[in-house]
Amino acid sequence: MIDTHAHIYASEFDQDREEVVQRALAQGIQQILLPNIDLDSIEPMLATEAQFPTICRSMMGLHPCYVDQDVKQTLQTIHSWYDKHEFIAVGEIGIDLYWDQTYRTEQEYAFITQLNWAKEKDLPVVIHTRDSIEETLGLLSKEQDGSLRGVFHCFGGSIEEAKAINDLGFHLGLGGVSTFKNGGMDKVIPHLDMQYVILETDCPYLAPVPHRGKRNEPAYTQLVAQRVAEHRELSIQEVDNITTSNAIKLFNL
Repeated sequence: MIDTHAHIYASEFDQDREEVVQRALAQGIQQILLPNIDLDSIEPMLATEAQFPTICRSMMGLHPCYVDQDVKQTLQTIHSWYDKHEFIAVGEIGIDLYWDQTYRTEQEYAFITQLNWAKEKDLPVVIHTRDSIEETLGLLSKEQDGSLRGVFHCFGGSIEEAKAINDLGFHLGLGGVSTFKNGGMDKVIPHLDMQYVILETDCPYLAPVPHRGKRNEPAYTQLVAQRVAEHRELSIQEVDNITTSNAIKLFNL
């Protein structure tokens, strides 16, 4: 099983990172993919990858919530890392209009710029959307020339949104939200195209039931798989096989 989106380099794991990884391995999670968020996360992310080189793989990108008026300079620095290190994806990138729309234009600029890096480097992209699915799909469809691929991580949308994402050739990252009683995903998961589904935690955030509200961790990928299996009337093993195969292909692992 692969946790395709985990921030185990975050300070929330500084006291017990080794144990967190061991618990994940004990639950059958063999790889943990690390999305970058800003300039400050690069060093801890790469240190975590170096500590667990057979388990952790890094991505490089600028998260929309960390976009500000210095976006061009920040992107330049982030882009320079591609010459120094091998990354599996451009991420996490996207549009977030939930808290603050001050830098909406800059967010769009950052998103399109990083989509173009993905085209140049032939890498998948990991997309974060919050209160912005229409805007994100609109920009992505304009940029999609047939070479873009990736995932809308932390998917919690409708069947129609899932189809629109799949029609652009993109995957859906299912995480803790899939287990929430009020999340509405029980109505959506049975209708998803399983060839586009991958699993994630987005830890330390959005822990699945029964750990909701506590710190999330990669071992809980198993709980997401269990819920998907229930909604699809499949075994956990089948869900593991399908989603792991999808992730290996998408991220060229």
